[in-house]
Amino acid sequence: MSTRITYFGAAGYEILGPTHRILIDPFLSENPRAPVSPDELETPDVILVSHAAFDHYGDTAAIAARTGAPVLCDAAVRAMLLDEGLPSEQVQATTWGIVTEMAGLVVRPVECHHWSSGTLSDGTSVVGNPMAFIVELEPGVRIYHYGDTCVFDMRLIGELYRPTVGLLGCTLPKELSHRIPGPATFLTGEMDADEAARVAEMLGLELAVACHYLAPDEEVERFVRLVPEYDTSGLRQVVAPLVGQTLVVEPGGGYSIEEVAA
Repeated sequence: MSTRITYFGAAGYEILGPTHRILIDPFLSENPRAPVSPDELETPDVILVSHAAFDHYGDTAAIAARTGAPVLCDAAVRAMLLDEGLPSEQVQATTWGIVTEMAGLVVRPVECHHWSSGTLSDGTSVVGNPMAFIVELEPGVRIYHYGDTCVFDMRLIGELYRPTVGLLGCTLPKELSHRIPGPATFLTGEMDADEAARVAEMLGLELAVACHYLAPDEEVERFVRLVPEYDTSGLRQVVAPLVGQTLVVEPGGGYSIEEVAA
């Protein structure tokens, strides 16, 4: 058995395990490097949305409406999806610590230091509690999705839940900077390369995967260099996939890369 993790860019992934297909933060139609369109995706068993930012919320409403897939998210995202016409029975809001079963898959939402804010069609602002996720697709493959968190002490998450694969933001998709209003320029993402490399150690990962970019930049390269420097196990692997690449992860360690997206 193996688990296939296809990178869509930003923090978007399709993850295919032996029994479940999961979609996380599906930012596709407005993604200039998207390897697939929302209409081309196979029906997921579950859609996970970490928070309401446009590059994470993405095409969730359209995909869920077309496929009927259930969505697990925070309160802000749920309000936005209902505003776009999804039925309430298709969308489940949750928060940190409330382990949730959906379509036979157990999802553990964990602490995420960020924000989740959106606007409904009538101009109403909605806020929620952003989430990171841990899912186990098969024995020995436990995946942590960082949900856009900044760095904090994550050692307890590592000790309690022992993720093996971490999808860790270490930069920001600069190609999308024009979508962020205001007079300032963001110099880093929610974590920079050094912070994300330290998180890989705190979580005790077997495989650290860079994300939150559309094309690898200097910070991504620095993350790849720094992960081994903080690795006290001497066994940790690190990879920075290109958008559209698929990581094939084997239980017990090891991965390979395929070029073709889902």
